[in-house]
Amino acid sequence: MQFYSSDHTCQETPAPTQVNYQVADTTSRVSPWLSPPAYLLGRHLLLPFFFGQIRITGQKNIPSTGPLILAPTHRARWDALLVPYTATTCAIGKDLRFMVTIDECQGLQGWFVRRLGGFPVNSKHPSITTLRHGVKLLQQGKTLVIFPEGNIFRDGEVHPLKPGIARLSLSAEFSQPGLGVKIVPIGINYSQPYPNWGTDVDIHIGNAINVADYTNGSVKQNAKRLTEDLAKVLKQLSNQESAVRTHAFAEITNS
Repeated sequence: MQFYSSDHTCQETPAPTQVNYQVADTTSRVSPWLSPPAYLLGRHLLLPFFFGQIRITGQKNIPSTGPLILAPTHRARWDALLVPYTATTCAIGKDLRFMVTIDECQGLQGWFVRRLGGFPVNSKHPSITTLRHGVKLLQQGKTLVIFPEGNIFRDGEVHPLKPGIARLSLSAEFSQPGLGVKIVPIGINYSQPYPNWGTDVDIHIGNAINVADYTNGSVKQNAKRLTEDLAKVLKQLSNQESAVRTHAFAEITNS
């Protein structure tokens, strides 16, 4: 298998203002003995064995510092492994925190999900507790992964986004002006609706959206505008697959 990327230099951004906010992180805990080997096995064994080619564009658009929300389209359960691989060179040293559905936090799978940074959300009736936890993580400068469509869609179309990602990011920015929350849109395209062995993947990373640009005026209108702008970018990224296949890529060594 070959990994490709047209650029792999991360965007340098100013360090965020020091936050003295401390929180007992009890709902999303990254295990220091489980997380590192899990990511290494995924990056060097599982992904290389399963997929044909993974092509990535726009890694330079992932800021290397500050609180981030990675907002990928959701096309398969493989997305949860591909997002860390895509961001690993830019979010080095950061433990990604995944907002996942309650069903994914049940049983043995839930045991692993929680120890790899996942925390549950009721997508139909999000609780204020989940919102507060997400805000606290951003205040600590963490990187969150939120699938804004809410569910897996295999038709290649970007479906209406849930309003939660805008509400969460704006709540964090309003809680501490100058926090510098950014949302990074990511389009994931598989060569087959149901990925199997040898499937190719195109991953396109868009320009980071500065949440502070949406803090003037009505909160409701700001959230609506932010959601609409994110949806627009995700649609553009999802339509790049055919163009990317004709582009020349620099090979990333699988090391």
